[in-house]
Amino acid sequence: MQTGLRASELIGLRCQDVVLGCGAHVRCVGKGRKTRSTPLRKDAVAALRAWIRERMGQPSEVLFPNARGLPLSHDGLDYLLSKHVATAGMKCASLAKKRVTPHVLRHSLAMELLQNGIDRSVIALWLGHESTETTQVYFHANLQLKEQSLAKTKPLKGRPARYRPNDPLLGFLQSL
Repeated sequence: MQTGLRASELIGLRCQDVVLGCGAHVRCVGKGRKTRSTPLRKDAVAALRAWIRERMGQPSEVLFPNARGLPLSHDGLDYLLSKHVATAGMKCASLAKKRVTPHVLRHSLAMELLQNGIDRSVIALWLGHESTETTQVYFHANLQLKEQSLAKTKPLKGRPARYRPNDPLLGFLQSL
């Protein structure tokens, strides 16, 4: 889920919400009825172009319908994702033990953006977060980012020793 859309945003998409030309993106209505646009990678553009062509969908039609042509439900999305995760689990055994949900895919995108040096304010915009503080959780979860930050520091020179204040400092502190 390269877009990082919420499940409700994804199942609410119409064919007209996808722009596949120059500056390819998806427009969605998110929380608080706020509209945002999310850019698409070339592989996503190719997949969506093929999907829309196969469906022969009209602009106002649901982009991802269920078997009856109605909007896909949350349960339907969960079912499809579970089915494809099970298939992928045959080639990647570690997937079989993981619980993958649309929200997990959303978090995975946020972590990927963070690991590729994308500023957290951009990640917040991308995901439709009200505040950049919401993206703070990704910094806490990202051990690799912490290790990269640590690698940029220099070790202290000298031998580790216990700090012993001099007599005037001790006298001052005791007088408090």
